[in-house]
Amino acid sequence: MQQHKTKKQPLYVILLLILAAEAVFILPFVLQRIFRTTFLESFSITDTEIGSCFAAYGTVALVSYLFGGPLADKFKPHILMSVALILTALGGFYLATYPSLYQLHLLYGFWGFTTIFLFWAAMIKATRIWGGTHNQGIAFGFLDGGRGLVAALFGSVGVIIFSLFITKEVELTSIEERRLAFKEVITYTSIAVFCIGIMVFFFLKFTETETTAFDKPSKLLTIENFKIVMKYRAVWLLMIIILCAYYGYKMTDLFSKYAEEVMGYNKIEAAKVGTSLLYIRPVVGVIIGMLADRTKASLWIVIGFLLMTITSLIFYVGIIDDSTTLLFILSIGTMALGVYSARVLYFATLEEAKIPLAVTGTAVGFISVVGYTPDIFAGLVMGYFLDANKGAVGLQNAFGVMGLFTLAGLVASFMLYNYSKNRA
Repeated sequence: MQQHKTKKQPLYVILLLILAAEAVFILPFVLQRIFRTTFLESFSITDTEIGSCFAAYGTVALVSYLFGGPLADKFKPHILMSVALILTALGGFYLATYPSLYQLHLLYGFWGFTTIFLFWAAMIKATRIWGGTHNQGIAFGFLDGGRGLVAALFGSVGVIIFSLFITKEVELTSIEERRLAFKEVITYTSIAVFCIGIMVFFFLKFTETETTAFDKPSKLLTIENFKIVMKYRAVWLLMIIILCAYYGYKMTDLFSKYAEEVMGYNKIEAAKVGTSLLYIRPVVGVIIGMLADRTKASLWIVIGFLLMTITSLIFYVGIIDDSTTLLFILSIGTMALGVYSARVLYFATLEEAKIPLAVTGTAVGFISVVGYTPDIFAGLVMGYFLDANKGAVGLQNAFGVMGLFTLAGLVASFMLYNYSKNRA
């Protein structure tokens, strides 16, 4: 594939891209991560049942990863992304009506379509265009780090809105009062996402058109390209690495639940724990991205998995309780550092592993189909352990399962590091 030199893109474009890239996932994921127990009691569902909603999302997303790419080659990113944001926001307004569990499944399936089929590939393409030929690492580092900051800001505002509509001590409120307050959080979030969709349509424009920024593939989803991709050992290792790292990322959903049920925090304090950790992500994203450009991305993925494995073991053995607040803060901070280190560098290893640029799209789609399957099963697995043993024991068992995943990821990432070192 011929390289094209692209003009330097305006800074506001990447800022709007970052804002959109996280805003589209706030309603399906971030709200329930920050307000986990409030979400469950407001909808009168269990951990397993919210897990089954994520399974519906993941099932639709699985197909969408493969077929969203060709769509992104036919339409400009700002069109697909704006439509995706607006449709996702409309789903948020529906969420605020407190639909039944069956309707929640349909809604999460719908969000799997809007956020992945319409949005994901278009977002990746827009980021590549902004980065041009020489700044891909910076572009994707800014993207993931910036997304973390946006999620944290949304979370902080959500906590403020929730507390504004709670007129007395949160422990003294009824479920119905908390439901009304949480409805306001969902509604205001949906309005924000809708407005961002409008902004993307009018302002996410590039100084050079997408058609000239990169060569278009002659054919899409060709069998030949899949055969080329499958010959690379790195592709198979990346499947395992992303699957294990993404499972670890899904486990961060439980931090606020752990703070409330084991550490004895109230609902607002627990939500603040989930939000504060999101502020780590932008710092990690930028710093790790820069370090990876100077060393090897795979090395930092190994370090990330090592941190995740150690901290998941600490949670599993049950030494963290309401008398070890400092250990709790250090452990979730270290785990978040490991999770975000691996996450920001997922696809930075494609260049390192010498996978041809011409089959990048095919490689990313092929890897994503397996790598992002935790969208389907992670919530169900966590829900099973949390519902089987309420409180501390269920949470410890859930972190024990995470330890098995991160250990497998550690082995696979070390193998990738050796593989890419030998090919250097």
